[in-house]
Parts: sequence; C-alpha cells; structure tokens
Amino acid sequence: MRGLLLGILLLASPTPAPGQGQEIHGENSVFAGHGVAIAWGILKGPVEEQTQVILRIAPAGEAYAYVSVEALDPFTGKRQPILAGRPLGDRVDIRSPRGAFADFPRREVHLYRTAGDWQAKKPTVTVYYLGVPDTTPEFISEGALFTYLDQALAKFQGTGQGRKP
Repeated sequence: MRGLLLGILLLASPTPAPGQGQEIHGENSVFAGHGVAIAWGILKGPVEEQTQVILRIAPAGEAYAYVSVEALDPFTGKRQPILAGRPLGDRVDIRSPRGAFADFPRREVHLYRTAGDWQAKKPTVTVYYLGVPDTTPEFISEGALFTYLDQALAKFQGTGQGRKP
C-alpha cells in the first residue's frame, strides 16, 4: 500500500521540462539557497500607479554567469520577458510597477552557469514566485528600501547559507 501511495505522489509531483533545470519556490520576501539570494521590496509612490516592486538578485556561493526574469499568467500560460538576460555580476535589480502583477503575477528568476546556457535558454536553477510575497516590506524612500535590500542580502552573499528548500 505504501508503495502505491509513494508512486502516486511521485507521479503527481511537478517536474521541470528537459533543459529547465531545477525549479524552486522562493516563497518569502527574502530567499537564499541554491547559490542565490533574492530580496523583494516595495517603493510606495504618491499614487498606486507609481508604486514599484523591486526584486534584487545576488549570487550567494555559486557562480551564475547570467540571469533572466519572466512574468507568467498562470491561467493562459502566456510569458512576458521582464529581463531578457544579462550578466549577474554582484547583483541585479528588477523594477516592475505593482499593477503589472495583476495580469502576470508569477515571476520566474532563471539562473545560468554560462553564456551558452543562457543563449540556449537552459537555466541551471529557476526560482519562482506566485506573486509578490506577502512578507514584502513597503518603503516611502528609495534610500530606505535600498538599505533594507543591502542588509537583507549581505548575510547570505558569498556564504550559500539561508533557507534551502
């Protein structure tokens, strides 16, 4: 009986498509694991239409050469590039209007070990979010937001430590 239950669970578990690499649910506003650290913050605008969501991505113990970010509509499967791809370097900041999450709530951060992997669209790791994490803090000044993002990621960069799924 246990074998049958285990078999059903394994069949029901989602697996990445060939060439996609490992998929990890980021879950929280600060994530560290699999060689990457990611933090979210919200910069409140004077009106909601000017409110920005900032996603900061930084290496944390692994050598990822490139990063790309896509938005996804979970109902239609339609994808929209947010960042087509660029070298990861020390960090990358992605800005999106908060309203953009209404139609394309899912974000996928694709990490590539080499430029060739990036060009072939074969990420080593994809960290995904089903929307802006509920724990994401809001700030009224850009300086306070960037200080928070720096401090949130500083403890993970170069260590590879943090929440690992």
